[in-house]
Amino acid sequence: MTPDDDRGAERGPQGGLLGRALAAVLLMPGTVAFLVPWLLRPDGAAVRSSGLLVLGLGTAMLLWCVRDFYVAGRGSLAPWSPPERLVVVGLYRYSRNPMYVAVLSIVAGWALAFDAAALWVYAGTLGLAFHLRVVHGEEPWLARTHGDRWVAYQAAVPRWLPLRFRQAPLP
Repeated sequence: MTPDDDRGAERGPQGGLLGRALAAVLLMPGTVAFLVPWLLRPDGAAVRSSGLLVLGLGTAMLLWCVRDFYVAGRGSLAPWSPPERLVVVGLYRYSRNPMYVAVLSIVAGWALAFDAAALWVYAGTLGLAFHLRVVHGEEPWLARTHGDRWVAYQAAVPRWLPLRFRQAPLP
């Protein structure tokens, strides 16, 4: 089995990875997608249920991605404990960055729920920051780390959102 092979991942990671994974979720997307938007919400604003639906969908997507990083990738979303294996299961079959899409969905859900311009500006700023991080940091690292498997995955799966939802043939 190669280091980035996702077969046999159902055994689950060993050691203190679960604690590191949970801490990373609370620290990073917990702050970016929940704490900051909560602090930016307008005082006394009525809550729109449509926004809560988007927020809930984004949260479910985020948790699914975190689980796939932990189980299939044997790592976490934290830079200090990245997945050992290239994660190509679940939502990663449709987008190379579904965790970022999930976080942006959560923030958009907050913006819709509170009808808050400041939250839309925050979402746009996050989107730009995520794009720059992916293009200039994560993708070059993935290419160095996973080589040909990354190249094949990159060719088969779009960076952000698919134009149509179909399961891409993966390497």
